[in-house]
Amino acid sequence: MATTSTLAETKFPATMISEMFEKASGHSALARLSAAKPLAFNGNEVMTFSLDGEAGIVGEAAAKPAGSAVIAPVTITPIKFVYQHRVSDEFVRSSEADQLDYLTAFTNGFANKIARALDIAALHGVNPIDGTTATSISAKSFDTMVTNNVTYAAATADENVDDAVALVQSGNGVINGIAMSTDFANALSKIKANNVAQYPEFRFGANPDAFAGIPSDVNGTVSFGTSKDKAIVGDFANAFRWGYAANVPLEVIQYGDPDGLGDLKKTNQIVLRAEAYIGWGILDASSFAKVTAAVA
Repeated sequence: MATTSTLAETKFPATMISEMFEKASGHSALARLSAAKPLAFNGNEVMTFSLDGEAGIVGEAAAKPAGSAVIAPVTITPIKFVYQHRVSDEFVRSSEADQLDYLTAFTNGFANKIARALDIAALHGVNPIDGTTATSISAKSFDTMVTNNVTYAAATADENVDDAVALVQSGNGVINGIAMSTDFANALSKIKANNVAQYPEFRFGANPDAFAGIPSDVNGTVSFGTSKDKAIVGDFANAFRWGYAANVPLEVIQYGDPDGLGDLKKTNQIVLRAEAYIGWGILDASSFAKVTAAVA
């Protein structure tokens, strides 16, 4: 039975990790709309604290009215994501300059895949590689936790956003971000009044930084797989947290069949494998609302 062994395991330097996730932010709606925060390997616990009701006026010699507070923890536990790719075994015999070219290309691909993985897992609670529900994360995804919902109508996509915003604001929530699918952005680009495009900034596949003054991102991950999501609005800056652990191992695997595609020695190949530990948490689901297509 073939076994897998590694030539070496190295660590990406901190500067490369920072660069990778800077690049990833261009491919992840969540990373673009909310800043990453440090994440410990054993997880972070964020305490959510809310004061119910309003402050009251106290008259002279009058009793002070009682208020109430709700304190609840949200645990953000890192999940391991892996991305690996086969290259010719000439890699291990090539010069350092050639190896750097390989690693640069691999790093770019890894950043892109991990960024998409963050969106797909956090938004929909599924395993990015095959779209199946991942029980370890589905309960803390936007699709499961966010219950504010507006039914999508392409001809009035802008009004859908208005209605979604109203749902969040009715609970005293704030709006500082909107993630939209590519077809939702396309629908916006087609809305006209007196034969004049109302949102020309979305035409021809453009991805503007804002929609009606709200930071926005157009991303195919919003409608990934069987999801009916078309847009998500809400408080991405405060009510959602995500982060990654800084220790990202890179392995150069020379032996065995680590990916199920055949023996490496037989095919004159090696596998480059990298792993990222990413966690997220929705601190207040009522601070978000979704625009979703009706179930057929």
